Amino acid sequence: MKYWILSFSTIFLTILMGCSSRTNEQGTTSKKQPESQVAKIAFKGSLKVLTLNAWHEGTKVSDGFNAIAKVIHRSEADIVMLCEITNHNNVVFSDRIVKELMDRGEKYYSFNSGKSPIILSKFPIVSTPALNTSYLTKCRVQIDENLQIAIYSAHLDYTHYACYLPRGYDGITWKKLPEPILDTKIILEQNKASQRDEAIALFVNNAQEETENGNIVLLGGDFNEPSHLDWGEASKDLFDHNGTVVPWQNSKTLAEKGFLDTYRTKYPDPVTHPGFTWLANNTHVPLDELVWTPEADDRDRIDFIYYRPHERLALEDAVVVGPVGCVVNGERVVINPGQDKFLEMNGIWPSDHKGVLATFRID
Repeated sequence: MKYWILSFSTIFLTILMGCSSRTNEQGTTSKKQPESQVAKIAFKGSLKVLTLNAWHEGTKVSDGFNAIAKVIHRSEADIVMLCEITNHNNVVFSDRIVKELMDRGEKYYSFNSGKSPIILSKFPIVSTPALNTSYLTKCRVQIDENLQIAIYSAHLDYTHYACYLPRGYDGITWKKLPEPILDTKIILEQNKASQRDEAIALFVNNAQEETENGNIVLLGGDFNEPSHLDWGEASKDLFDHNGTVVPWQNSKTLAEKGFLDTYRTKYPDPVTHPGFTWLANNTHVPLDELVWTPEADDRDRIDFIYYRPHERLALEDAVVVGPVGCVVNGERVVINPGQDKFLEMNGIWPSDHKGVLATFRID
């Protein structure tokens, strides 16, 4: 999760609409569709979008790579946003997963910028504009001859994880504090000292251009920060919030700029539907490899899919993907405290996070 160190390599991308493939300076490849085929697309119907922190691309779990492929295949996702992709052993993960999914009967195009987040799409990738940050990867996919989707896959800064402060742990050192810090001003100051707000500001400005061009905009990934929608009056005495009401800056910024949180739009009540994505009770991993706060309840929703309203786009459903259970006070808890809807996976789970799957309708 938070200890993945991102690469700051400079990426130069060259995009040619007529090409069948493109390669960046790190040798990663994104398959593209010839323009003549793109023009024939006429998509109307269900659009499924999955986001998942792949936990060092599945290497932390035995047979984790195949488990990731299974999650994608079973989700039937049309667009997949994965983070903590390391191109382990100098093998380009996006190429490997595309081949594996093809063997399972699913054809995907991919974009791997050499950063942690990557994007898979069943629709043709027609451009891959560079962003000046290591926390976001962007591409555009073609839905039909009149509509594109701008996809932003995120893995935001893991440092200054300020939601630990009211739980009695430091968000920089991860060490236990003498007592919880409940002053909202101090909590937000530590939160803003991360690079998350800079990445979200860049996204907001960039996405505005996509909106003005009539494109659908989707943002998904591991934000390493909760939502203000989950830390309000209703939940202030739950999950070791210790009475705090915290207006987390980045979810507020996105809301103020007109972006909707898919899970909280579908399920507005954070008590009946907490939607926790952290921490997953991964039974194939020892507890000491999962637990960060052994004397606290650090359950949170830190993995999101956001969208901006569009005349052709309607949200139909949102579910949590992965094991129902979490870890609380250093112990495995096999039940969910609310009424969340899950897409559970049998067998090995590849991550310490849970994923999110949103279903849209495009007309």
